Amino acid sequence: MRNRVRGWRWRSNPLRRRSDVVEAWTALVVAVLLLVGAPLAGSLAGRWAHDEARAVASAQRADRHRVRAEVVGDTPDALPVMEDGRRRSYRVTVRWTPPGERPRLTAARVPAGTRTGDTVTVWLDSRGRGVTAPPDETAVWQHTLTIGSSVALGAGTAVLLAHAVVRRVALRRRLGEWERDWTRTEPQWTRRHNA
Repeated sequence: MRNRVRGWRWRSNPLRRRSDVVEAWTALVVAVLLLVGAPLAGSLAGRWAHDEARAVASAQRADRHRVRAEVVGDTPDALPVMEDGRRRSYRVTVRWTPPGERPRLTAARVPAGTRTGDTVTVWLDSRGRGVTAPPDETAVWQHTLTIGSSVALGAGTAVLLAHAVVRRVALRRRLGEWERDWTRTEPQWTRRHNA
């Protein structure tokens, strides 16, 4: 008949060592940190990242505006294809006219396939330079989820690595304690006496 011993590190018995108790408490702390601490750290980091990303998006929306512009620069004949099959966008000179002013030229990123003379929508900053579009809500949420999950995963990994170190130290201590106890007990069992 097999005897299962559960929770032996918590109960008093002659085989239990101090390192066993430390390891048992460490396992409990690790479980709490993995189930509560890592998700909490991830959600707090995600909340912070969301607030920061929304603030950046709001500032960019206030500084940037969309205009219709005519492509006046030379466009490349062949564009490299990206890994997902789409063609890359590229920078080209465009001409746009602010209300009540004369036409201006600037370099802006246009979609692949655009040719000289085409009219495109480009984003400009307050100085009239071509910039990327401000992040939308989808980009803000992608940033939030990426930061939150990365922090939660990193926290969980750190907890598991720390637990592995504690277990290794506890094992060395336990083996040392058993060795000392055996050194004291062995002469009584084997009738061998140290001289």
